[in-house]
Amino acid sequence: MSYGIFSSYYDLFTQNVDYKAYADRIDGIIKSLGLKQGSLVDLGCGTASLDVELCHLGYDITAIDLSCDMLTAAAQKVYSQNLNIRLVNQDMTSFALPFKAEAFISTLDGLNHLDGIESVKKVFAGVKKYLKPKGVFIFDMNTEYKHRYVLADNSFIFDSDEAYLGWQNEYHPEDSSVDITLDFFLPDEDGYQRITEEFRERAYPVDTVLSALKECGLKAVAMYAGTDDKEPSDTTQRILFVARHI
Repeated sequence: MSYGIFSSYYDLFTQNVDYKAYADRIDGIIKSLGLKQGSLVDLGCGTASLDVELCHLGYDITAIDLSCDMLTAAAQKVYSQNLNIRLVNQDMTSFALPFKAEAFISTLDGLNHLDGIESVKKVFAGVKKYLKPKGVFIFDMNTEYKHRYVLADNSFIFDSDEAYLGWQNEYHPEDSSVDITLDFFLPDEDGYQRITEEFRERAYPVDTVLSALKECGLKAVAMYAGTDDKEPSDTTQRILFVARHI
């Protein structure tokens, strides 16, 4: 999926995300591990809203995404604020860097968008390769609970003056995946133009994620219920993992 139309309206339909609070949470975790506000790589950066907040906190940001459309939206935001954030068009499963970083992040379902656990492992292996000793990898993933009971076979409607979005899900219990169809209705001189984009998200058992980390030379040192300090429960919708070198 190119995220062409989605990239243009991503920020509009994710206004509920408190990026500053998320950046503060990441910053707090990094500092609690005795690390400095150094180089940070964001895998699957999208429109870079989180990176903007992390840059304001003093991090040296490299933001990676496969979608040129998302990076174009990110560039407009970054350059309009004159921020020093490097935007790189690469696949998170096969990225290459000319340096090693103190921290990596991947947030807001980025890893759930990959096509299976083997692709997730490729990301983990890349992080291990380019992570400095004692560095940290902070990432979140939607849980099986969220896919089964929240996304499920449900539909959602988002309405604004700029666009109308119909969101439809089809849940597959055999692998905890959800097929997502986004129908954008965009106003034009003849009424509305309808544009459809589709993608799939996959969720994994926590033990599968932990095993994949270990196989790739990383170890989860903490897990949280989203951006809260609480431990995940059976009804947690998003888990925030904190991993380091074994």
